[in-house]
Amino acid sequence: MKVINLTEPMPKKVKAHQVSQWPIWALAFRPYFLVAGVLAVGSMSYWLLMLSGYANWHLTVPATLWHAHEMLFGFSGVVAMGFLLTAAQTWTGVPSVSGSKLCLMTAVWLLARLSFFLPAIITANFNLYVVGVFQLIWWLAGIITLSNMLLKASSKQNYVFIAIASMLCALNIIFLALVIAENMLFALSVVDTAVIVMTLLVGIVAGRVVPFFTARGLNLTEQVRLPRLDKLVVVSSLFAIAWFFFSQLFFNQMSVGWVFAWLACLHFYRSVAWWQKGILKVPLLWSLHLSYWALSIGLLLIALSNYSSFILFKDALHFITVGTIGLMILAMMVRVSHGHTGRPLKVPFIITLAFVCIAIAAIIRALLVSLIGHHLAWQLSAMLWIAGFLLFLFHCVPILVKRRVDGRVG
Repeated sequence: MKVINLTEPMPKKVKAHQVSQWPIWALAFRPYFLVAGVLAVGSMSYWLLMLSGYANWHLTVPATLWHAHEMLFGFSGVVAMGFLLTAAQTWTGVPSVSGSKLCLMTAVWLLARLSFFLPAIITANFNLYVVGVFQLIWWLAGIITLSNMLLKASSKQNYVFIAIASMLCALNIIFLALVIAENMLFALSVVDTAVIVMTLLVGIVAGRVVPFFTARGLNLTEQVRLPRLDKLVVVSSLFAIAWFFFSQLFFNQMSVGWVFAWLACLHFYRSVAWWQKGILKVPLLWSLHLSYWALSIGLLLIALSNYSSFILFKDALHFITVGTIGLMILAMMVRVSHGHTGRPLKVPFIITLAFVCIAIAAIIRALLVSLIGHHLAWQLSAMLWIAGFLLFLFHCVPILVKRRVDGRVG
């Protein structure tokens, strides 16, 4: 018996001037993953040119803070929102944003990126005010859209994502306000706090998808379920975020090492429990597992940095930003791009190579700085990052801009 497709099919022919009907605007993951890949390559290339002395920096915001903002609130933020707005449609059955509205939201995000380079028209920090306005509009548009979908379906188990997105939005605006006020030390603390918030998002998403993807990818009869540990990870992560935030901004004498050591143990236990034979044979699985293993290692390194001068906090933090956030983002973008366009969950060698590039970039940036020197480690890590996301763009751009292979909308 032939299965009846009840989903509205994608129009076979879309005229060039019908921009809102292009396949790229069918779901949020398409434009958001595309611009994220471009930003990952473009911003890191500019950063590498500055590190190598081939580019100058003339903006009022310090180059390091621009780099931190674009990698966390720009790159990671747009991927997170693209994933949530896409996944929420699956969770709730409520149609997500698409068409002209999605096109407009993407344009606002792009304007925020370009606004950093505006000249000082009214004040010295005119560009930062404009960036803040566009970033706030973009965050609020995504949060309101996500909230509307989840609330309409009474999807209470997913309300936590509204809170996380709101925290990232607040930290983003606070960061820009502190930079405008020239309080760079606190601004860096806010960025560091936002990284810890991202680990909360990683922990929740990984708890849902890694065991599920592993079971399906290896044809297991059932997936590993750890509901009590999953809840403990969320509670402990929220406590770590609050403890770290207050220790950085108000009470520098507060010890945060033990908090991150405890959190590292929880994530490590989950990593071990999720591991299965055969994972190393499937790139879309080992990349996810490796990125999650990196989280427990990175948190442990952060804990140790509070007790040893041999390990620097920023180096430890980059093991998470590159090895966990960067690698998991890459793996999830590839998987979602394949799965939500009706393509098989098998990747070519260049994507496996991309995963390897990001993993090695994390090791060099965080663990080899004392051996080869910080400057060289930064340069090598940046080059590997660029190579990894260039490979992603080479493979996924045709997927993201073309219609689903089964002709459905999505």
